[in-house]
Amino acid sequence: MTRHSPPPPTMGCSDAPVLKERGQHEVFCGLTGIIWLHRKMQDAFFLVVGSRTCAHLLQSAAGVMIFAEPRFGTAILEESDLAGLADAQDELEREVDRLLARRTDIRQLFLVGSCPSEVIKLDLSRAAERLSARHGPKVRVLNYSGSGIETTFTEGEDACLAAMVPALPATDQRQLMMVGALPDVAEDQALDLLGRIGIDNITVLPARHADARVGVGPNTSFALTQPFLGGTHSALERRGARHIPAPFPLGEEGTTAWLRAVARDFGIDQARVDAVIDAPRARARKAVAKAADSLAGKTVFFFPDSQMEIPLARFLTRECGMEAVEVGTPYIHKALVAPDLELLAEGPVISEGQDVEKQLDRCRTARPDLTVCGLGLANPLESEGMTTKWAIELVFTPVHFYEQAGDLAGLFSRPLHRRDRLKLEAAE
Repeated sequence: MTRHSPPPPTMGCSDAPVLKERGQHEVFCGLTGIIWLHRKMQDAFFLVVGSRTCAHLLQSAAGVMIFAEPRFGTAILEESDLAGLADAQDELEREVDRLLARRTDIRQLFLVGSCPSEVIKLDLSRAAERLSARHGPKVRVLNYSGSGIETTFTEGEDACLAAMVPALPATDQRQLMMVGALPDVAEDQALDLLGRIGIDNITVLPARHADARVGVGPNTSFALTQPFLGGTHSALERRGARHIPAPFPLGEEGTTAWLRAVARDFGIDQARVDAVIDAPRARARKAVAKAADSLAGKTVFFFPDSQMEIPLARFLTRECGMEAVEVGTPYIHKALVAPDLELLAEGPVISEGQDVEKQLDRCRTARPDLTVCGLGLANPLESEGMTTKWAIELVFTPVHFYEQAGDLAGLFSRPLHRRDRLKLEAAE
């Protein structure tokens, strides 16, 4: 299905009723965000203060080989720590001292809280202050919570970036801040487009290196690249920065709207923007059309997982011709996703939160062509003959901006191609 320009929705979903669910939910915890954050911030280290279960989760999810030395680790809370028989603060500080003595390349150290550290009320903020005083200014020590008690996994990145904002230096310079951890290839393409459009003072949060000059102030406008950064959004506004509302840069339409919104904020004429983006827009439309041929007319059902569900539903329905049955998301932050909701045509159930058994019943009744869900639900649904897409892959795969638009569509078309091939093999 090829569209030169997506049609306008008959009526957007901005004011659509929201099914609010509170019950058992199936998501990874916020520690998972370390998997892509440690790759992004090249002189940072993430020290999880948690149990052996936390360590096993990170090792399994990241697939770290035994000879690799990643930029994350776990300070194990032993039984004596949990029982209050040892001074966990003193032990943590000794572990940090040993780590920094061995890894002299570390410039930022994040103490990451977990379920066990929060249960015993370990004060990591106090530890971060003492360690910063001891090891600064060479090493800046910050803390945030990656606990999975009441969070979804992308909130780990949000908590990390929000913890960085109060420590940013103040600046009065007129600047754009691009916010969200993107793979380097996508970030570089975005910076190139923005530069050619005419925006010459751009900072990125998180920066790849701790010594990057990232300041914030009343003349800072910030554009989010990820829809799960509600805490970071609030932290930046408290520092006086101004948010640029826009659809998220997923697909040709979302990327175009995002770039035009940024350009408007900086007083740049749309004709100049269009002259820069015409060629990459055409490439994006052509790439998406290849995958859209197998997606057009198919139904898609989103379980709440990454908080990317609303922008993805907008992309799949408007650029790929799919029909959304239900768009479930852990949280709906209207200040962030309102522009995408306005473009999403009415029709699908919009749900916030999760009661997994009820949602599974709705999914089984609908029998969608494609179900986007977490790993814990994918295999059971596949065993029932349903076709699934892992939501977590959409977070750390390059999918933003024009050159990745075709890859984004391909992530959804491949499970359908796999299903068709299996059917052919079974029939032979």
